[in-house]
Amino acid sequence: MARTLARQHRSLGDADFLALARNTLARADKQLAYELLRARPSALSAATLADVRHFAKGMADWNDVDCFGCFVAGVAWRVGRISDREVALYARSRDRWRRRAALVATVPLNSKSRGAISPEGDARRTLAVCTLLLDDRDDMVVKAMSWALRELAKRDPPAVRAFLGTHGQRLAARVRREVLTKMTTGRKSAPTR
Repeated sequence: MARTLARQHRSLGDADFLALARNTLARADKQLAYELLRARPSALSAATLADVRHFAKGMADWNDVDCFGCFVAGVAWRVGRISDREVALYARSRDRWRRRAALVATVPLNSKSRGAISPEGDARRTLAVCTLLLDDRDDMVVKAMSWALRELAKRDPPAVRAFLGTHGQRLAARVRREVLTKMTTGRKSAPTR
């Protein structure tokens, strides 16, 4: 549905398309609003900090957070519409979903399929967020930490190895295991026998 709507509204400029997504969100169709921005990420080049914060309101489950992180915050961060400081605020939040969102927002910085620009990814910003959440043991955050590091490892394995060497003992065992397995086998988990 989002792709169809994006095609139907392809003549809109980025700011007007962003307004379409905001209006969709206002009609309480959060998933469709996120998917509209996934279908046309360039619309986020017109976003303000207030827009991004508006899309973050009411995140209360895994799906909301991952869509917000991948399709809104991460893209807005990559194109300079939100700052490192804003993402750090998510990472320092008491709300588990905002902490997860900080890590998920690193995925578009490093994932080719999510529009990453640099062939090396963005180790500086990714590892800064990971460092803020090293000791977090909330399962949703731990899983996102693993995802963020595995995504960066595809682009910059030396940076991830160095990070694990420095901080590995503070990371959850699951993160160490999944990231090291990904780096050695190319898979998230070791094959079962």
